Amino acid sequence: MSLLPFCEWLASTEWSIALHESLYMYPLVESVHVLTLCLFVGMSVLLDLRLLGIALRKVPAQEVIDRLLPWMIAGFTIMFVSGVLLFYAIPVRSYQNVFFRIKVITLVAAGANAWAFHRGVHQKVREWGTSQPPPRNARLAGAASLFLWAVIIVCGRMIAYNWFDCDMNPGPTMRLLTGCAPKSMSKTAIN
Repeated sequence: MSLLPFCEWLASTEWSIALHESLYMYPLVESVHVLTLCLFVGMSVLLDLRLLGIALRKVPAQEVIDRLLPWMIAGFTIMFVSGVLLFYAIPVRSYQNVFFRIKVITLVAAGANAWAFHRGVHQKVREWGTSQPPPRNARLAGAASLFLWAVIIVCGRMIAYNWFDCDMNPGPTMRLLTGCAPKSMSKTAIN
C-alpha cells in the first residue's frame, strides 16, 4: 500500500500549492520549524545530559525535568505543527525522500523512548534525586534520546538535497526505498 496517491492529491490542493509557492509563508514556516527545533532539542539535551549524569549533577533530576518540560512541550508542539505544514507544502517530494522516511521512523522511535522513560524510570525520579550515577535505565533513555535526535536533525537537514529524488533517476535500490514509480511508468501511462 502506497501513500503516493494521497500525497499527489494533497499536493494538488489549493492550500498546498499556495503554501509551497508563497514568497514569505513557506520560509516563515520553515524558520519557525528550525527555531522551535532549537528550543526543544536544546532543552532535551540539557535533560539528557542530566540523565546521563554529565551535567547539572547537583540539581535533583525532578527539578530539572519540572523546569525544562514545559519549554520542551511548547517547542515540540510548535515544531510538530510547522513540520506538518512543511510536509503539506511539498508532500510528494517529502514522501519520496529517503531522508524524510528515516526521519519519520526515528521520530517514532524518539517518541517511544520518551514514552518509555515517562512510564518507567521517571516514576521513581524523586527516589534517585542527585544519586551518582543515575539509574541505568535513565542513562539509557538519555543516550538514546541524544542519538535519535541527532539522526532526526541530520535527516531533516538532508531532506533539502535532491540526491535521490525520483526525477534524478536514483537507481533501483533508491527507487525502492523512496517509493518512486518504476522508470517505465510515466505520468501519461498512469493516467
